[in-house]
Amino acid sequence: MASSAVKNESLLVKWGLRLLVVGYLFFLVAWPTSLVVKETFAHGTQGIREALADPDVVHALQLTGQVAVAAVLINLVFGVGMSLLLVRFNFPGKRILSALIDVPLSVSPVVVGLALVLVYNGRFGWFGPTLEANGLQVIFAKPGMIMATCFVALPLVIREVVPVLEEMGDDQEQAARSLGANAWQTFRRITLPGIKWAIVYGVVLSLARSLGEFGAVKVVAGNIGGETQVATVLVQQKYQNFQQETAYSMSFMLAFAAVLCLIVVALLRPKEDKK
Repeated sequence: MASSAVKNESLLVKWGLRLLVVGYLFFLVAWPTSLVVKETFAHGTQGIREALADPDVVHALQLTGQVAVAAVLINLVFGVGMSLLLVRFNFPGKRILSALIDVPLSVSPVVVGLALVLVYNGRFGWFGPTLEANGLQVIFAKPGMIMATCFVALPLVIREVVPVLEEMGDDQEQAARSLGANAWQTFRRITLPGIKWAIVYGVVLSLARSLGEFGAVKVVAGNIGGETQVATVLVQQKYQNFQQETAYSMSFMLAFAAVLCLIVVALLRPKEDKK
């Protein structure tokens, strides 16, 4: 009897926790997202068609895609290199460097944008006047937007790859080097196959984060319609200008792109890796 009561109590706790988690996700994620989808398709596909007929919307989506892809590629190269540095090498300040990588997770993106303006502004920044004198404008231009996006998505690839590298160890890499393989051959044939899915997930998370960036990009972009206005900022503008249908449609397209990336990765991932 006592064993049965304990078992029933454990079952109730388990189902209670499940319901709590499901309810939390429903009210925080599923319900708000479903409302966006509902409002987007309230009149069929008319809202999306009208949004895509707006030149400002098309330009904002294209610019967002360009900035996001550039930021992801930069963070991919930097993230894999930094992961190898943190796991495979010991050096003074290693813990400090690892902690600094997580700074974008704790600092407001608006603060990041303001810091970039202070450093790269063409009028009073530290490096801005020199760069603009040589033909490179950072603030209120695409380079500044890419830098801001790179910063906010910085830890995502690294924090996916580092645990996998630690779990792999370096025995196979040492064996490859002892057989005469150079650094590139060792990375391409030994290291990369072991971390490829960690890289893929890091890239997908970085892409989703980059597509949805708002605060830092808004500060450094200048919000010039048809030139430096990204999709997230245009969503805010359209909503505030009582063009809610266009705002909902753009929000849906951004969310759909991020979710589609996750679905594609889940479908392509080999079954043995899922286990």
